[in-house]
Amino acid sequence: MYTSAAIVLGVMVLFYFIALWIKLSTELAMLVAAVAGAFAGGHFFPARHVAEGAITYLDINLIFFCATLFMNILKESGGVAYAVRSIIKTFHKSRVLLLILLAFLLLIPGALTGAGSVTVLIVGSMVAVVLNYMGVTKIKTAAIIFLIAGLSAAAPPVSLWAMMTAAGVNMPYVGFFWPLLIPCVIGALFTIFYLGWKGTKIDVDKAFEELPVPPEKMNWTRIAIPFLIFFVLMFMGRKWPHDTPVVGMPLMFLFAALASWLLSPKKIDLFKISAATLKQLLPLIGTLTCVGILVQIMTLTGVRGLLAITFITLPAFLVIGSLFFFLPITESVLMYGSAAVFGVPLVLLFNSMGLNPIVALAGMSVIWPLGDALPPTAIIGRLTVDVAGAKDSYGKFLKQCIVPAIVIMILGTLMVIYSKHLGFLTGI
Repeated sequence: MYTSAAIVLGVMVLFYFIALWIKLSTELAMLVAAVAGAFAGGHFFPARHVAEGAITYLDINLIFFCATLFMNILKESGGVAYAVRSIIKTFHKSRVLLLILLAFLLLIPGALTGAGSVTVLIVGSMVAVVLNYMGVTKIKTAAIIFLIAGLSAAAPPVSLWAMMTAAGVNMPYVGFFWPLLIPCVIGALFTIFYLGWKGTKIDVDKAFEELPVPPEKMNWTRIAIPFLIFFVLMFMGRKWPHDTPVVGMPLMFLFAALASWLLSPKKIDLFKISAATLKQLLPLIGTLTCVGILVQIMTLTGVRGLLAITFITLPAFLVIGSLFFFLPITESVLMYGSAAVFGVPLVLLFNSMGLNPIVALAGMSVIWPLGDALPPTAIIGRLTVDVAGAKDSYGKFLKQCIVPAIVIMILGTLMVIYSKHLGFLTGI
């Protein structure tokens, strides 16, 4: 049984890298690996399992679409531009406050959508303009945006790695807010101060010339009300779970998007933005769909069980000591699929060791996004370099990320090691 599962795993790995070698996308490479594994396991083409796997993460895809639609409407209405310009106008004399607010501005889109790419696309270029006029080089700016965008994807309320792993072990996605928020905020603040502290006084006039001009009627009230609606709905569901109708996070984001659309001071083509949002998220949706198929086939052929048993039987010090290296590497190869394939056995192992699975998973979720800058995929890393306008080599960009990445990895690893002591953060 172990031998057959190992053979299927070998076939999957072989066909995955062959698919990448012939320039197929990561999503198609995972699909090819899944189908090859099914044939190697004697199941030929299991259509039912492929269909079931394809809709495994349908709920997460819905969250992504609805949340990103909300952020895109907010950007199109001029809300993001207004926020950036207001922050500069009010705090340009204080570099400390300006850096702190820029860090939080970068955290918000990814935290709400679960995708670091959304942070890069929605606020990345605007923050890049501000940092450049603060005397921060473009290569450092790219590193700041990438690292905080990764942390924003891991931050609550939507953390894809935590959600996918929790779903794999039948663990409710509850109690993750503070264990995810605290390390993400610490990592973001360290990153922006370490890379962005040295510079010059911001040239407000020149920065305003490059930034988009929001509509005259745009104000903080129009920006705040949609967010208030979302957080009130979330609070009601958690405070009074038995007396509040089950709305669901996708519908919460849709209510916020509707409010943002109605409050927009200029006319917005909702259909056009929806189509653009779907096109923007197609690679991410494709990734989750193919990951679901891959995990389903791995379960069918026994590969998932083999990986779980292998991890559980490894020495604990070896597993925990290699997280800083292992998690980013798996993310660079499988992207979000690394959480479903490797996160599940790791959480099972930590739970069997008496560690707090919620805090431990939160610690791992902080480390995973770092792999989005590493080959062979490096999709978000390269996207960030393009958005920031950094013309230096990609290697120089990675070099700028090293020190903050080490700090983030240490934070995540310490959370795993001391997860039992940090269990009070879950509030459970």
